[in-house]
Amino acid sequence: MGWNSANPIFNAVADDLIATNASDETKRLVLGDLIAELQNGDWDTEDESLDRYSDDPAIVAAFREHGVQYDDEFDTEEA
Repeated sequence: MGWNSANPIFNAVADDLIATNASDETKRLVLGDLIAELQNGDWDTEDESLDRYSDDPAIVAAFREHGVQYDDEFDTEEA
């Protein structure tokens, strides 16, 4: 069974990085490390957090680097 309670952990860190105007590089690095660790704990609802931050390219990139992306991105990459 997956780990849905990871969403509040991720979201709290992402919200703090946004609130403190962290650079895109910092967001990708910090959130990328966090994504990896949460996935190791069987986080299976990453897509919900991806949706929440879909307007932040750095956060979307961090998810993409860890295998979480929108289904339509596969179509775009193949075209």
